Amino acid sequence: MTTRAARASFGVWILALVGLYYAFPDAHLYTWALLGYSSAAAILVGVRLYRPVQRLPWYLISAALAFFTTGDSWYNLIIAVGEQPGFPAFNDVFYLLVYPLLTAAFLMFIRARRGRGDNRAALLDALVPTVGLGLLAWVYWIAPFTRAEDLSVLEKVVSVGYPLGDVLALAMILRMFTATGKRPAALGGFGLAMVGLLISDICYGQSQLRSDWTLGGPVDLGWIVFYATMGYTALRPSMRELTEPAKRARAEMGRHRLVWLTAAALIAPAVLCFEDIQGRPAEIVRGGIVDAPIIAAAAAVMFLLVLARVADLALAQRQSLARERALREAGSLLFAASTERDVIAALRQAIGRLMPPGEAYHLVLPPQVPGTAEVAVHWRAAEDLPVGIDAGGFPLVLFATQPVPGGKRHGQLILGAAEDVLHMVRPSLETLGAQIAVVLERIALTAEVNQRDSEAYFRTLIQSAADVILIIGEDDTVRYASPSATSMFGAIIPAGTPFAALITEDAQDALRDVLRRLRRGHGELSGVELTARGAGRRRVLIDCDMRNHQDDPTVNGLVVTLRDVTEQRRLEDDLTHQAFHDSLTGLANRVLFRNRLEQAFMVASRDGATLGVLFVDLDDFKEVNDTLGHAVGDQLLVAVAQRISAIIGAGSTAARMGGDEFAILVEQSNSAEAAEDVATRIVAELEAPVEVTDGEGGLHAVSGKVSIGVATNRDAENATELLRHADLALYLAKGMGKAGWQRYQSDLAHAMVQRLELRTQLHEAIEDEQFVLQYQPIVELVDQRVTGVEALVRWQHPTRGLLGPFHFVEAAEENGTIIGIGGWVMREALRQFAAWKAADPDTSLRYISVNVSPRQFLAPDFVEQVRSALAAAGARPEWLLLEVTESLVLKDAAKVVQDLRALRALGVRVAIDDFGTGYSSLSYLRQMPVDVLKLDKSFIDDILTSRQQHALVDAIVTLAGNLDLAVVAEGIEEAGQRVALDTMGCQYGQGYHFAKPLWPTEIPALIEATRPAALLA
Repeated sequence: MTTRAARASFGVWILALVGLYYAFPDAHLYTWALLGYSSAAAILVGVRLYRPVQRLPWYLISAALAFFTTGDSWYNLIIAVGEQPGFPAFNDVFYLLVYPLLTAAFLMFIRARRGRGDNRAALLDALVPTVGLGLLAWVYWIAPFTRAEDLSVLEKVVSVGYPLGDVLALAMILRMFTATGKRPAALGGFGLAMVGLLISDICYGQSQLRSDWTLGGPVDLGWIVFYATMGYTALRPSMRELTEPAKRARAEMGRHRLVWLTAAALIAPAVLCFEDIQGRPAEIVRGGIVDAPIIAAAAAVMFLLVLARVADLALAQRQSLARERALREAGSLLFAASTERDVIAALRQAIGRLMPPGEAYHLVLPPQVPGTAEVAVHWRAAEDLPVGIDAGGFPLVLFATQPVPGGKRHGQLILGAAEDVLHMVRPSLETLGAQIAVVLERIALTAEVNQRDSEAYFRTLIQSAADVILIIGEDDTVRYASPSATSMFGAIIPAGTPFAALITEDAQDALRDVLRRLRRGHGELSGVELTARGAGRRRVLIDCDMRNHQDDPTVNGLVVTLRDVTEQRRLEDDLTHQAFHDSLTGLANRVLFRNRLEQAFMVASRDGATLGVLFVDLDDFKEVNDTLGHAVGDQLLVAVAQRISAIIGAGSTAARMGGDEFAILVEQSNSAEAAEDVATRIVAELEAPVEVTDGEGGLHAVSGKVSIGVATNRDAENATELLRHADLALYLAKGMGKAGWQRYQSDLAHAMVQRLELRTQLHEAIEDEQFVLQYQPIVELVDQRVTGVEALVRWQHPTRGLLGPFHFVEAAEENGTIIGIGGWVMREALRQFAAWKAADPDTSLRYISVNVSPRQFLAPDFVEQVRSALAAAGARPEWLLLEVTESLVLKDAAKVVQDLRALRALGVRVAIDDFGTGYSSLSYLRQMPVDVLKLDKSFIDDILTSRQQHALVDAIVTLAGNLDLAVVAEGIEEAGQRVALDTMGCQYGQGYHFAKPLWPTEIPALIEATRPAALLA
């Protein structure tokens, strides 16, 4: 009997039994038993017909059907004898045993079908609908049993066992449906059978709750479908596939699967909606929405499962992109190959790039074997590999074959790795196979073309080659010279010309030695440099490649290739010089200096000599760049480099380390005085100003003063420490007032640590509000009335006490905290001034002066900061006078002018602080929107003793008056200075003659004390 006939016979038999079952109710005991046992027997027949790889799961299914039928037969027998079946009864034991048998069988199918690789995605796809169906089973099937008051505990347990078994079996079916790969047709039969079983069990359970169950009704159709479909499925040939590994495929989120997952994920909210539609009566019956925690938990579980699935999809996408990128890189490597050996090397690199990072693998590329093959990649167990090929300890490998052009041989590739890794790279390996086939075909075609055209190609190459090719005979004469020899030597080289006649006299010995070595067995010499007599009797540096082909009958001589490398060597020398020298000054750069220092340090250590290092830094170089431009700054650097080179002599090394910093390696001596003497001479030489031009015809005398740090190897363990010591000494020299030198001392490291700690403490000081303000009065010189105050910041240090600006402003400028400090000073000063005005509206105070750092002023939102500070303090703009430095006014002039005008439009006044101490001239005063000039104390100190200084201050005051600018003289310490300035027409002054900086509480008393003096004046 054929398998088709068996299925047809089974189908007819089942239909006949179903007809008899419904036609003769009294025969239910017999017809139902025949129906169930026939299905169980059909499964055994299917196993015998198709002989699946694993038979046990089919035997378990057959046993499950037999148990189910036995339970039904027992139930029907009780009814047939006229008694009412109890619940639970003996038949329920057979019923409940069905579910473990089915579940075990389905688990075996899953394990058999799972095959190779990870099934996490399929598991997640199955769990989402399983949780949803479990929720439905609980709410509308299981929970009613648990809440039924007329059922005993045993009755409840047995009743709950049926839906739990159905959900578990259906979960197994869903897991098989969501597995990757092609689904066997038999799997659909299992799904239909389990749906039939589930529907009938649900209806049976509800009937049990209502106590209206009757035998022979439509509910039995679900169980009939379960029996019949199970038996029919076992008779289909596809039943074999259920116990065979599935062909591997990537788990993808298709449209249908997405719809089912979405529908399953919506089960929980749908149940909630249905509960809400039922309304209050249903809640009263069940004592409230008692299933709410279960619904919420199921919704949370489904949400987490969906998130896990999305995470898997994202990971798969990233892995796919990584493989595509690796495949592109591998393709580039392959298409760059020009020989079969290159292809093998490129293939090894390509496999390395395709494999995931950190994954172990074993790659074997055996020699090509005879025979034809296709481009293919197969799975192969390690024990099935050809003799002599190792799998690297992996049980499973990918075995790839690759045809070689010509059709007589083919290559093989064996790649061993973990199974999931092999699944991942297999598609890429198949793509590589196709690319390799194209590359090999190209290489074969190229080789064929090259072989056909080699003679013509060689002739053309020789004729057009720039290199000179000579063939030298046994007598060392030229037998052949390529046409390019004419351009190199200035004339045609006739046959018979001695090779030595082309080489200069000083290279003759080297030529004879090379020719002797070449003929004595060195078949090839490359990179031989000689000097030839070139065109126009110029010396030409040539690079020679020589090969001995005397045994080749087609050549029978020495083949010499000459290449003119004169310009190349000159360029290399230039590049070498540039690599180790500063392009601007021509001095050594940091790399060359470090190399020479390390060598000199070792020699000095060996000889017990003293080695000195100087670090030289230009003072105020930034001011030159900011005021006169970088071109002038570069001229200054060049001039300084020239003066340093002239001083140190040829035995020492000077280098530009970067920016305006230089380093000097002083030649060995017996003491440190040599380095100190060099430092003294450099400082003295650079005291004189340097004249530079500004590119517009203007000549400027700028300062070239430097600070120098001196260190010797006596205090250092190595070259690195010596450099660090010199750098520390330079910092000390800068801190001691610049324009001088300092030698390294052991406490310098401690001082540097303190400076770094100071920078860190400044940040903490801003956060902890450790800054305070003192105020120095500004008076009208005529009557000494206090009309303004200048806010002066102080740092109330936790351990060092009250610190003035000298101790921290420079460090704050360096690390940028000056911006935060300046902002706080402005806000606090305005707040205090507003408090004074509020306490005494008739006070003589008209404004408060606040210093602004250049970094603070150049902030993009500085104008807005001023506006915010005024608003926060409730202060009027005319109360605020901002003091800016002279150098700031000339820096980024367009933006500075724009911001100054914005401030003045706001009502804020602007003063030039320390006027006259910078590099600028007075011409900018008529262009810049400023209101006040503050004369530096250095102008005031000598006005009583120096006629020139008196005249200079008088001229500045007069010029300011002509420009409608107010003048404030700083540093007035004597009454005579006040009188002299008042006589000149200077309006305002400040200094210790009037008052030292005061605390906020002392200002009102000082103002009150000066009122009578003002009235008397």
